[in-house]
Amino acid sequence: MNNPILQLLVLAGIAVFLILRLKSVLGSREGFERPPSQVNRSGDEPRRPGLSVIEGGPDHDIIDHAQEGSETAKALAAMKRIEPSFAVGDFLQGARGAYEMILMGFERGDLAEIKPFLSNDIYEAFAEVVEAREKQGLTVEADFVGLRELALDSATFDDTTKEAEVTVRFVGELTSVVRDNAGEIIEGKPNEIKRQRDVWTFARVMGSNDPNWQLVATGE
Repeated sequence: MNNPILQLLVLAGIAVFLILRLKSVLGSREGFERPPSQVNRSGDEPRRPGLSVIEGGPDHDIIDHAQEGSETAKALAAMKRIEPSFAVGDFLQGARGAYEMILMGFERGDLAEIKPFLSNDIYEAFAEVVEAREKQGLTVEADFVGLRELALDSATFDDTTKEAEVTVRFVGELTSVVRDNAGEIIEGKPNEIKRQRDVWTFARVMGSNDPNWQLVATGE
């Protein structure tokens, strides 16, 4: 057998060996390739164990604002069962904006815009105060500075009517002066920030089409 033929046979044998070797490697799932059961078919990285949600665990949206197992926490949980989109944190953010809007509407005597957010009793009480000021020729100049404190105080839920009530404590800061007919200040100072404490109760029928909560009670 001459040398060219021998070299050809040797090269052919090496080629067959490499093909078989490559096939055996590609046919197995070794190294860093994940088996099918571990591949996230959505294309995202798999969730790390520390970030997994434990079914039946505590609802931090509730226990961050109310003591676990308390009547308030139970009432909030009942609200969520009726209306899963309800979130305590979101509600409190809404209450923050409602407090400023309603407080300033009352101080300035402009009740038309805030009427949809007041119960009939609260609206009538506010209207009586505003009317009495107007009869005396008094005007109020007020500006909202901000909130120092906001916290959920309590909550109740009626299983029969599906009506929820949530009470919130506010500590607001504002400037306010009262002027008489002549424009003279009879109460307050223009640049003096006063602190105001309020305890307001908001109510709504859970699961209803109307998303607005109404102010149904006020206190200090």
